[in-house]
Amino acid sequence: MAEQKKQQKSKPEKVRFPIGAKLVIMISILLLIALGTITMLVTWFGSEEVQITAEENNRTVNAQTASAVENELSSIRANAFLLLDILNTAESTSTFAKQAAAFYFERNPSVAAVLVTDSRRGDGIERTFFNTTFFLSHELDSSLVRTFLKQEKDVALQVERGIMKILNAAPLFNQPMLVLFYPYKEKGLSQGLAVFFSAEKITDGFGQGTLQTTYLVNDTGDILIHPDFELVRNATNVASFPLFTQMRENGDTNRQMLFEDAHGKKHFGSYTRLSLGDSAVLTTAEAAQVLEPVNDTAKRNLYLSIAVLAFSAMFVWFVSKSISTPIKLLTVAAHQIKAGQYELSLKPKTRDEIGLLTSSFVQMGKGLAERERLKDSFGRFINKEIAELAMQGRLALGGETKETTIFFSDIRSFTAISEKLQPFEVVGFLNEYMTQMVECVNDTHGVVDKFIGDAIMAVWGAPTSAGSPREDALNCIRAALRMRAALMRFNKGRGGDKKPIIRIGCGINSGPVVAGQIGSQKRMEYTVIGDAVNLASRTEALNKPMGTDILITEYTYRLVQDQVLVEEMPSVTVKGKEKPLRMFAVVNMPHETGIPGAGAKGPTSLNQIRNVLGIPIPDFAKVNLDEDEKKYKIQS
Repeated sequence: MAEQKKQQKSKPEKVRFPIGAKLVIMISILLLIALGTITMLVTWFGSEEVQITAEENNRTVNAQTASAVENELSSIRANAFLLLDILNTAESTSTFAKQAAAFYFERNPSVAAVLVTDSRRGDGIERTFFNTTFFLSHELDSSLVRTFLKQEKDVALQVERGIMKILNAAPLFNQPMLVLFYPYKEKGLSQGLAVFFSAEKITDGFGQGTLQTTYLVNDTGDILIHPDFELVRNATNVASFPLFTQMRENGDTNRQMLFEDAHGKKHFGSYTRLSLGDSAVLTTAEAAQVLEPVNDTAKRNLYLSIAVLAFSAMFVWFVSKSISTPIKLLTVAAHQIKAGQYELSLKPKTRDEIGLLTSSFVQMGKGLAERERLKDSFGRFINKEIAELAMQGRLALGGETKETTIFFSDIRSFTAISEKLQPFEVVGFLNEYMTQMVECVNDTHGVVDKFIGDAIMAVWGAPTSAGSPREDALNCIRAALRMRAALMRFNKGRGGDKKPIIRIGCGINSGPVVAGQIGSQKRMEYTVIGDAVNLASRTEALNKPMGTDILITEYTYRLVQDQVLVEEMPSVTVKGKEKPLRMFAVVNMPHETGIPGAGAKGPTSLNQIRNVLGIPIPDFAKVNLDEDEKKYKIQS
């Protein structure tokens, strides 16, 4: 009988109204929805195609303009060098030089002047050739050339050292004017060649269309040529413009990219770097304008799809109500579970698959509620990090050797304190004290290993480490200093038998330990064992006779000596060790910020700590500990 009941429970419940039957009714209506989906896909692909076309156009315009500019600049440079080469190689007279210059300017009417610069000369100019016709036709004074060269002395000097430059002279000449600076050698001397020429011819190739803007910049971001001459006249600089900064960072010759300007607008950008003067041609097009026709088409398609979907929804609504209502309830239940409310007041209202899903959902919530209770209880009895490693399957079985820093703390005269309190008062007092101390451990990435009555054992470096034994040791000392500050806050307003003033001692030691799951097959715990642990425990016990609150061994001190202010205490002979062990009292971490009572404004001596905490200064001459019973003795 019991077996039959078990088999009946294991069989799935029959569905009276399958969802499949409902879907048959819906499919014919969903065909209309499919039409809207297809329309959206077509629109999307069209958008992609228009974007690709726009990027290609952007790239093509940029490349063509860059090629034209580079050809023009190369031609100007070549003709200028040809003039000088003719004058240098021919046995020329002043008459011949004038004729050659006149012929050169006749062939290059856009060139205003050609100068050979030499910083060794007083005025910085070796030779000059002026196009008188140019200055007369443009109503300009030729003295502007020398004025410009005086303003750009540093540039002329860089050019003579081998650096090519292109500068904007429009602010001074009040018309499109560029100056090409080239390194030039004559008779073995390093000089510079400066060519002043009108940029009107090149500017004509920089037409500003309805979508794209193309302009020329030099290596410092100065606009040299732009369809809007006001930007050139005002010496506008685009060094901070995203397209320019990306070009300088990338270091490549050309690239097409999508970027945002300072106002958050997206632009298609393309750049081509020229071989002359480290200049570049930039082309930009605002993405919103490029994609505006696509967006208009998308809107029309969207309106059509909305109309189709609205028409379809009128039919779907009548059929889907029996499905949508339970699904909405399941959605609300899912949000409740997400918020941690696992106990659901949800009941199945149908006998189809959704009804079965609702029942399963309720059972799942009950299971999650039970699991959460177990997880919460489990997390209170073991360390959070160890629990997470165990749940992830990353906690190694057995033991492994690790370099760690071990911490022990103990409440002074706890037995005398507890005798004056009721048991529930002792537990309440310990819980309040432990909460603040454990928080200090957790905040410094330590792990509380166990509570031994009023004592706390913690470890840094197992099961997880901050990265190095040194950093683990520093974190441990940070935790001890936080405990010192927390205890001072804890003691405020305390006094008397029911709220006694609390003093603690902290012992810290660093060294290798065996870390792992230790115990029996039925009861195990994650802990660390080894000589380093024993020494940390014995170090903690030395706080009382030495009149300190935080003691570290020489093993820990070696790791942190450059970060911790300490005072060396008398050495201690520990049972089982041949040489006396050096001990250090922690005063402060001067370079720390964020630790109350520590840092640059913290204490500078152990006596200041003793005065604040009310610790009497010990007389080491009278300290006499039995070595066999206490396992240590203080060296005089």
